[in-house]
Amino acid sequence: MAEQIPLVDYLVLGNDPHLVANECTSCGARFFDRRNACASCGRSGFTKVDIPTEGEVRAFTIVAFAAPGVPTPYVAAMVDCAGTSVRANLINIPADPEHVSLGMQVRLTTEVVGTDDEGTEAIGFGFEPKEA
Repeated sequence: MAEQIPLVDYLVLGNDPHLVANECTSCGARFFDRRNACASCGRSGFTKVDIPTEGEVRAFTIVAFAAPGVPTPYVAAMVDCAGTSVRANLINIPADPEHVSLGMQVRLTTEVVGTDDEGTEAIGFGFEPKEA
């Protein structure tokens, strides 16, 4: 099997892929990127927390135009994972309003998004329909 590396620091690979957020120890706000201070309360204490791998689509858009080399159409969505909002693409589903809906139940999945000259695979994440 090829070596695999996560495309983003907050994606944990392995037998149980999941996302890890920085949670403010003062107010509980969660962020996926590095923070010096909480955007909600201004405090600087954080702890790492695992994010549930299942959620609900709260908002989405079907992207028809993108930068050169980015295949379209695709579905960009906001997924609520037990109170944590995750921005991600919906994958393994046709990008049309007949297949995507608000309230749709989805689960985290990973995919190879690129391979370097040594065969190392970059792994990204998205969400797919729960029944898929």
